[in-house]
Amino acid sequence: MAKAARLFEVVCPCCQAELKIDPETEAVITYKQPEKPRTIEDIGAGLEKLKGEAARREEAFRKSFEAEKMGAEVRARKFEELFKKAKESREEPPPVRDIDL
Repeated sequence: MAKAARLFEVVCPCCQAELKIDPETEAVITYKQPEKPRTIEDIGAGLEKLKGEAARREEAFRKSFEAEKMGAEVRARKFEELFKKAKESREEPPPVRDIDL
């Protein structure tokens, strides 16, 4: 019969999990995740926090929507100005491109 190898314990530096490793097979025999502390102690407080988050998300969406709408107007105005400038400078020949040389 093979002699029972003594397992040794290691704590993972990344996730703080406890690992028991068999030195003969070099395999993890058991794995225990660390307990995470509760972030919310009271269910009512958690519910209030979720309601606040929904309002915050809605406000962020509204601001983003308004900024996008204003961006579209700005792009349209820039296009109109460049189009006007292009119409006014029809007498000038188009600029020479590298590929034309």
